Amino acid sequence: MAGFNISNFRSQGLVFGGARPTNFLVTLQFPDAIDVPGASEKAQFLVRATSLPESIIGSIPIPYFGRTIKLAGNRDFEDWNVTILNDEDFLLRNTFEAWHNGINTIISNRLDIDMANIAPALGNSYKTRAFVTQFAKTGPGQVDGPGATKTYLFEGIFPTLISDIPLDYNNVNEVENFSVRFAYDWWEPYVAAGDDPIFPLELPDDF
Repeated sequence: MAGFNISNFRSQGLVFGGARPTNFLVTLQFPDAIDVPGASEKAQFLVRATSLPESIIGSIPIPYFGRTIKLAGNRDFEDWNVTILNDEDFLLRNTFEAWHNGINTIISNRLDIDMANIAPALGNSYKTRAFVTQFAKTGPGQVDGPGATKTYLFEGIFPTLISDIPLDYNNVNEVENFSVRFAYDWWEPYVAAGDDPIFPLELPDDF
């Protein structure tokens, strides 16, 4: 540690000027049964806030003679949230409500048979995929482009909550927005085809 030397910090600390929380893109895939043209493309513009996911491993406390050791537990995946700007066509709001209704219809309390599969890769599923991408300040802004510095894939994602939209005469000079909470099976660091993985997601003897 070189002490209070700003030159060392500049050359060895935030060498690239720091990642910026505004430089991100969310790519949502909607179920095959929810046929809303332009919804995925519009979501890339109107998702205004989200987060890169947590990595959580639980711990198991083992007491012994008044002291406790902790053992590693299982991995857990907390819900993921996005905040969406609401346009006057309500296109994204309507799309998410249709997705929710396919999972559990409002009147008849049923799952749409066209969404009954739980494996997204096989189609006809209420579960899909989503991506969140962090970009460098230099861009460009394609998920597989050189400007993408980090992308996470959410596998088996589906919405569990569509928030309310507050209405208020006092809220002038504002655009409505709402939040969507997603459950998912797991996340993984996404790499473009042909690139080496950041770290192996499976062990060599997995089968």
